[in-house]
Amino acid sequence: MSISIEKGLGIHPHALLARERRAEILASNIANADTPGYKARDLDFRAALQNAQNRQDFTLERSHSQHYSVTLRGQGDEKFRVPNQPDTGDGNTVDVQVERNLYLRNAMEYQASLAFLNSRISGMNKALTGR
Repeated sequence: MSISIEKGLGIHPHALLARERRAEILASNIANADTPGYKARDLDFRAALQNAQNRQDFTLERSHSQHYSVTLRGQGDEKFRVPNQPDTGDGNTVDVQVERNLYLRNAMEYQASLAFLNSRISGMNKALTGR
């Protein structure tokens, strides 16, 4: 009987990828808090997780053998956030406190996914070594 590593690890590697992507977006929001006209974005986690599971990335075809291959992530799961505060006049919709809280929560959820993944790997290791 063969063991499928992908089935053994479950959804956790995909969740890590989606959490990593959300961290990038939230960090971008924080970095652009003072940029006029910048619109706060967030990630639809369910859609991102589904895309990670289905491996729905975009790969550009090379027209010449010496060109680099490029893979772009799908952007369909990124959404603009509805602002909680009135417009301050510069068109920026970033609320730094909200972004920091979301970033911290995402970091904790990333750590939880990492802990689950480590637990799965440890269990598989025990099964393979017979301990």
